[in-house]
Amino acid sequence: MSSLGVSCAALMSQYFEIHPTHPQKRLLQRAADILQAGGLVVYPTDTSYALGCHIGDKKALDRVETLRKLDKNHMLTLACRDLSELSIYARVDNTQFRILKHYTPGPFTFILPASRECPKRLVHEKRRTIGIRVPDHPVVRGLLEILGEPLMTTTMRLPGQDLPMTDPVEMREALERQVDLIIDAGHGGVGATTMIDLTGPVPNIERQGLGQFAS
Repeated sequence: MSSLGVSCAALMSQYFEIHPTHPQKRLLQRAADILQAGGLVVYPTDTSYALGCHIGDKKALDRVETLRKLDKNHMLTLACRDLSELSIYARVDNTQFRILKHYTPGPFTFILPASRECPKRLVHEKRRTIGIRVPDHPVVRGLLEILGEPLMTTTMRLPGQDLPMTDPVEMREALERQVDLIIDAGHGGVGATTMIDLTGPVPNIERQGLGQFAS
């Protein structure tokens, strides 16, 4: 076990109050350290709070699936800091790139062909696709910049709940022995990303969320 106490169910979660528009770099660094050590982190995005873990960490992903009670067919999203990072894990042509450039960062998830670098467990088995987003929130953008790689991520919604959790204090009470860190940047939203499938001849809106997409 690491000195951070990551993945020890007997320990309570750490709880960082981070400024929503001017996040403290020292706290973001500590959050990145927890992620790199295999921890689960609850963090804010431009739509709702999310649950994230280190890319490619099988044990952490297993914990996410257990906490959210996800089946093996549920595809997690990669949260990337920018388009250059996104293009490592997805195959993007010129038309797709122009769309991505216009709508990122923002409240969108894009379905794209997965590249060979993408962790197999995140790739849709039949379609060979991956969901990727570039969130527009100072806290997660700062965290991704320090981390230097994407986060495997899913909405912070508990089994049986229709909407994401919004109050970090309530998250602390509900999740204190199930996650390793909760980042409190104020109350969160309950919106979803707009999901756009870019694998066909024309973009297809698979889910309408907060993002407004002009097809």
